[in-house]
Amino acid sequence: MILLQLVSDEEAAGRASEVMALVKDHLETDDPRRVRLGRRLRSIISGEISSSDRNLMVRALDAAYNALDDELARVRSLRNILWTATFLVLLGVAGLAVYGWFFPQSLSMCFTPKVNPGDTGGVDVVCPTAEHPGKKVGTPASSLAQPRDILTVEIAGLAGAALTVIASLRHIRGTDAPYMLPLASAVLKFPTGALSAFLGLLLIRGAFVPGLSDLDSRAQVLGWAAAFGAAQHLVTRLVDDRAQMTLSEVGRTTDAMIDPERAAVREHSVLGETGAPGPPTAFQDGAGPHEGPQKETREGERADEGADGSRP
Repeated sequence: MILLQLVSDEEAAGRASEVMALVKDHLETDDPRRVRLGRRLRSIISGEISSSDRNLMVRALDAAYNALDDELARVRSLRNILWTATFLVLLGVAGLAVYGWFFPQSLSMCFTPKVNPGDTGGVDVVCPTAEHPGKKVGTPASSLAQPRDILTVEIAGLAGAALTVIASLRHIRGTDAPYMLPLASAVLKFPTGALSAFLGLLLIRGAFVPGLSDLDSRAQVLGWAAAFGAAQHLVTRLVDDRAQMTLSEVGRTTDAMIDPERAAVREHSVLGETGAPGPPTAFQDGAGPHEGPQKETREGERADEGADGSRP
């Protein structure tokens, strides 16, 4: 911006299109600086630049850079929130694994399939890391829990979450933002999958899911753990949508302002048809001359010519 104040009028006029492009990308349609610069853009490009025009370009460029900083600040804030949430969930998952290692019976992931009444041949106890067939009827399943059970369930859930991360890569778009927001959103899925696997099996063991109160084999236990780990996508996809929405708001182009190059071509063609140039027309929306008003004017002229037989 300092250089824009120091360069010559020709150099400043040459930079007007670049300034207008940044202003269009980052300022709102009704921003006064954008509106004023859009009205004066043709004159500036043609070399009719004054000190007030130069100051207007500097102020508009400064506002565009400030708006860009605000957009990137929102991306950075969301990135920090995602990394913090990932750390907290990972801390909770690690805490559960450590607690289950030292106190496996208090967080048992073992199941006892139902047996027929009067069957005295024993029961099978199924845990995530082992199966114990032929145990005495009435043996508590939690008494056979192993220290590695919860860790094994979390690993299975993490594997299920990894599958959803791979599947979601097709929706991730590249971005020129300096913050790796899609990566932070993807990493959050891994500890969330481990946590959802543990909670899902806990709900099954507590008979909250009808028909799944007892699992029959170790493979079923690990399979349901992986399924619950993949099911975390039902929650984290909302985070993915929010991340993509935040990235899409960076440098979002608006279409109300005229394109400088196309405007110069249109102005040249209109001058060649109508004769001497006149003052630029200002419209109510402050966006400068558009194709729309010119098109409507020429259609009105042709309609009058058709009605009267001659051009007025």
